[in-house]
Amino acid sequence: MTRPLPFDIAPWSIGLSGIGLRSLAHRESVFALSNGHLGWRGNLDEGEPHSTPGSYLNGFFEEHPMPYAEDGYGYPDSGQSVINVPDGKILRLFVDDDPFDVRRGRVIRHEQRLDFRAGTLHREVEWTSPAGRTVTVTSTRLVSLSHRSIAAVRYVVRAADGPLVATVQSELLANEPLTEVHPDPRVKDALAAPLEGIRHHELGTRATLVHRTRRSGLGVAVTMDHVVRGSGAHTPAVTTEVSADLARTTIRARLDAGDHLEITKFVGHEWSDSPEPDALRDRAEAAVIEALEAGWDGLVDDQRQRLDDYWACSDVVVEGEPRLQQAVRFALFHVFQAAARAELRSIPGKGLTGAGYQGHTFWDSETFVLPVLTSTAPASAEQALRWRHATLDHARERAERLGLRGAVFAWRTVDGRESSGYWPASMIAFHLGADIAAAVRGYVRATGDDAFEREAGLEILVETARMWVSLGRWDEAGRFHLDGVTGPDEYSAMVDDNVYTNLAARANLEGAAEAAGRHPDVAGSLGVTPNEIDEWERTAAGIAVPFDAALGVHPQSAGFTERERWDFAATDPSEYPLQEHFPYFDLYRKQVVKQADLVLALYVAHEAFTLEEKARAFAYYEPLTVRDSSLSAGVQAVIAAEVGQIELAADYLAEAATLDLDDLQGDTADGLHIASLASLWIALTAGFGGMRHGAAGLRFAPRLPPQLTRVSFGIRVAGRTLHLDITPEATEYRLASGPDLAVHHFDRPLVLRAGVASVAPTPPADPAGPRPTQPPGRAPRAFAEAFGD
Repeated sequence: MTRPLPFDIAPWSIGLSGIGLRSLAHRESVFALSNGHLGWRGNLDEGEPHSTPGSYLNGFFEEHPMPYAEDGYGYPDSGQSVINVPDGKILRLFVDDDPFDVRRGRVIRHEQRLDFRAGTLHREVEWTSPAGRTVTVTSTRLVSLSHRSIAAVRYVVRAADGPLVATVQSELLANEPLTEVHPDPRVKDALAAPLEGIRHHELGTRATLVHRTRRSGLGVAVTMDHVVRGSGAHTPAVTTEVSADLARTTIRARLDAGDHLEITKFVGHEWSDSPEPDALRDRAEAAVIEALEAGWDGLVDDQRQRLDDYWACSDVVVEGEPRLQQAVRFALFHVFQAAARAELRSIPGKGLTGAGYQGHTFWDSETFVLPVLTSTAPASAEQALRWRHATLDHARERAERLGLRGAVFAWRTVDGRESSGYWPASMIAFHLGADIAAAVRGYVRATGDDAFEREAGLEILVETARMWVSLGRWDEAGRFHLDGVTGPDEYSAMVDDNVYTNLAARANLEGAAEAAGRHPDVAGSLGVTPNEIDEWERTAAGIAVPFDAALGVHPQSAGFTERERWDFAATDPSEYPLQEHFPYFDLYRKQVVKQADLVLALYVAHEAFTLEEKARAFAYYEPLTVRDSSLSAGVQAVIAAEVGQIELAADYLAEAATLDLDDLQGDTADGLHIASLASLWIALTAGFGGMRHGAAGLRFAPRLPPQLTRVSFGIRVAGRTLHLDITPEATEYRLASGPDLAVHHFDRPLVLRAGVASVAPTPPADPAGPRPTQPPGRAPRAFAEAFGD
């Protein structure tokens, strides 16, 4: 773990004073701005110094060769990696002849602040040049939630003494190098300068660069324009020049003491997989013209309004620990940023905050992020699911290549084609199909969006159901088995009857049958017959769910509890994460768990287990789970809370809350862990709120740890907003509008009416038994340590 940055503590923002050069990468990720289509890392305005320059467009990538020691049937032919598009956030400042650089001269004051309600990154610097001239620089940056292609910066230079000449070079810069590059030289070569300039234009203060990727053939156009104002008697001089990879508008002004130069920069971004240069240019320039008409104040007002609408439902109030309150809003802000305007694009594992994971999307998008969006920003969840639907042809081709029916979605991808070269963790991690199906069912259940189910959801359910039927086998006893699969735990591969996978497949098959029954006309157009529906139902009923009767627990997969246990006592703390110090073959044959797998099943398939089974399973798997994955702590918090281990749940909550803010895994430099941030919401709502969707409807079992005095949150249910206000003694339910809503508070039925508060007391907790232990040195971060109590 690296030394945490000293972020301040504020309820609706996060700020940092000073400029630590060794921590640039961490702060660049934390201060990133995005709208799901466009992402800018929190680099300094002047471009230098930086750790990882980042300007990304969702879905824009370059292809590269896939390096294999030995080729094999079904391996992907090429890989995909996110790349930088021309970077428009650069504003280089010169004070007289001295370049403004925080490594030179004297930085008197340097502050950055990310505002969760305004949706802006604000920076203030007071700097004295080597020649002794002092200026203050104030910049505010946003990536617009209302204008999908637009990012903008207001940059103000003020002379503290004078006279002096301030020169600002506003740039678009193409082919900035990525920091994370594959060690194979063929991959490095493909990503070194992936953009080929095909057009460049300038007109007054406006400039446009049009590029095409050399291998993937994608086109991108980026346009910048400026509004320049100055105080005092001297009119700024403005010139613009362009070349293939660089456009530069130079603004030069003489400032007397107290005078200022103000530059507002608007940057538009457009890309296409069928690039026509002039059309791309027209779209980027039109976006900038529209933003200019709105003006800076209009963009700022629209940004605040969009976020006000979001926070009206999604805000989670946490009383008892101010830093946890900040962490929760930080998490929800970045989850929303990752998807707000993605619009038929994926939600990458790092969002658009960094190039980690090569910009790929994984199963955690559907399992962790979409449940949050479904409950707080359902329109964004719908768009992510429609993107999956748009990739069905790739998934069908993948299934056919693997000798299966239906659809096999890509394990890691940018555009829907498989981009993983490690087949035990990708080709056979079939649970992804069921995870996507679960997200479809959860979205439809929560929203009642019949049109989506007819147009996209049913087809996803049908094709994934067909895959499961063709993948498994029946035994002589009439049980259906899924052999040779990989579940969520990445320290187990190619196992038989992974319980999480089997239960997820069962839900997938049942969901496909139910949806086909609701929409027989659409099902018929997809070739679904009554016999096929019967087969889905029969297969779902026959799916094997292993159980170790001697131990009284479900094994993670068939035979798992019979394996040799990992020798945790002989494992040095420096040898975590295990995959970096031990061969996979050894991990795969031992009882050691990277991340919640069976424990994840206890949550997502909660009705398949009794409370007693959950408690025994949780106690069994805690000493085996090392949490070398960021996806684990939030889920473990949920189950710990459910089985009564409320203070252990609080510790897991603390770990999830600070994973990126304190860089617990040492890899936040590559971008934020969006799914882990989403799991913080899950830990609070499903853990301490006890929220579950089941056959009987919506149920809550709220119970707070002693560190918290109040938790309040809202969810969207079928177009209505439901708010819960939880204290240790009772929970108040408030339905904002719409028809009555039936829920359960623990086992007590409640009928909620719009505008009428219903208060239900918290029943006494049952004894929980001894607190489970974890592998030596792998206990969760203590709540008191994380928050300084």
